[in-house]
Amino acid sequence: MEQRTWPCGSDGRKVPRAFSALHQTPCSSRYHSRHRYEKNVKWEVEEAKRRERLLRRRREGEGAEEERDFAAMPFDVVRRICGSMTTPNLMAASGVCRAWKEALAPLREAALLLHHGKRLKHGRGGVCRNLDKALDSFLKGANRGSAAAMVDAGLLLWEMGRKREGMDFYRAAAELGDPAGQCNLGLSYLQESSNSQEAVKWFYRAAFAGHVRSQYSLALCLQQGRGVERNPVKAAKWYIRAAEGGSTRAMYNTALCYLSGEGIVRNYQEARKWMKRAALAGHRKAQFEHGLTLFAEGDGGYALVFLELATRAGETAATHIRDVLLQQLSPKLRAYAITCADNWQTKQASR
Repeated sequence: MEQRTWPCGSDGRKVPRAFSALHQTPCSSRYHSRHRYEKNVKWEVEEAKRRERLLRRRREGEGAEEERDFAAMPFDVVRRICGSMTTPNLMAASGVCRAWKEALAPLREAALLLHHGKRLKHGRGGVCRNLDKALDSFLKGANRGSAAAMVDAGLLLWEMGRKREGMDFYRAAAELGDPAGQCNLGLSYLQESSNSQEAVKWFYRAAFAGHVRSQYSLALCLQQGRGVERNPVKAAKWYIRAAEGGSTRAMYNTALCYLSGEGIVRNYQEARKWMKRAALAGHRKAQFEHGLTLFAEGDGGYALVFLELATRAGETAATHIRDVLLQQLSPKLRAYAITCADNWQTKQASR
């Protein structure tokens, strides 16, 4: 009887039929070597073609770059693209290539004029204060396309009583996408023309761009229903965002929202946290409220510090409680609290 043998690849045990074909197929190392060689040759050919295409595109791109002249772009286009850039971003963009450097030359001049105008407005850097020359410098910067110069020109014109002209410059900066211009335009609509809906529109644009004052102003409109349907939930959300961005008024209003539960779940710990932050930032009503909280908890020394600060800031309601504390505390603790208030005032004044 014939004895059945298995291919040499087996260890003597039978394997399932599904794998028997693999064992019966002859393995040719020469076949696999040739296959690998053909694959390598094909890959090298494709790689050479790819490199050739890349070099050709690069050469074509360099030729196109030489023919492209950004300095020949219409100034209005350059102004719309780069008018709202900050000075560091403007300098970085100018370093991209010579064409961009030439195209952005008016905006770089505008940045220098803006800086000089601020020195003239505030009398800094060894320059005497001169509002007329400051306005002239701002106007020159605005004519060169700087949105920041437009905002400063509008602000100075507004302070001089030329409010319509100031609004025109705010609008020009706002249309270029400058958040400060959008915020100031919104405030102008609220104060001058009582166009609340238009004000809210510009507040929304600046608030979504991260402008803190616009976030607070938008929250105030949403809470009061000015120019928009009243929405306490959205108002609380924008108050919190503005408070996190550093707005002192928003910190105080956020604390009130957490205390009353208006538009947000009531949370006394969060309310106290934001009230304390507003008090430390110099909000006089927050200083009074935080001082009352400390007084109720029996911490008379620190309560006196905040009540003294609130009284000095003009919060008349804090005066009576401060006087009561002055009578109750020891002379040493009174002196320490007043010294803390004096140091805090000096620190704030030096900022």
